[in-house]
Amino acid sequence: MADSSWPGEQLIVAAQRGDVDSITALVSDAHPNVRRFARSLCATPEDAEDATQEALIVLYRKIGMLRASGALASWMFRIVRNECLRRARTMRAHAPLPDAAVRSAEEVVLQRIEAGKVAAAIAALPAEQRRVLIMRDIQGYSGRTVAEALGLSTAAMKSRLHRARTAVQQSLRVPSEPAPGDTHDDNQSRRP
Repeated sequence: MADSSWPGEQLIVAAQRGDVDSITALVSDAHPNVRRFARSLCATPEDAEDATQEALIVLYRKIGMLRASGALASWMFRIVRNECLRRARTMRAHAPLPDAAVRSAEEVVLQRIEAGKVAAAIAALPAEQRRVLIMRDIQGYSGRTVAEALGLSTAAMKSRLHRARTAVQQSLRVPSEPAPGDTHDDNQSRRP
């Protein structure tokens, strides 16, 4: 993830040691990259700006916790990603229902049961498949953005997404009629 536009190792090491001028310069130098991450991950420009500011505050306050100076880009990316995800969850939780959504109590209960099943199916996925599915299908990011965000090739991202979708579909399938060739039924057990 790191590229030549990220602050140099000497500046990062000085900031890790607590040099205030280095910390200030580090935050300033990292700002364009952090903003780029946020714009590619957050749902709205406002969320991107807020996530950028939050990530830079974390950088300023906790640079001493960074273990390896070469890990700055990935550390900042994780902070931005987590902040964007948090904002997306908050936005969905406060989204109003459309006015036309007048439903019966039974419909509401059935919808909640179905949503619970889907959530459980997604939660049961391996973490790498779950991340891809959430970013692509729930948050609506492009395949390219998801692949870049997770450090995957587009082909690897598509493969994980396909496996995740298939696993969710299989876990949501209603037990169906017996397959052709199955001969076990109540009528056969009553033979004389």
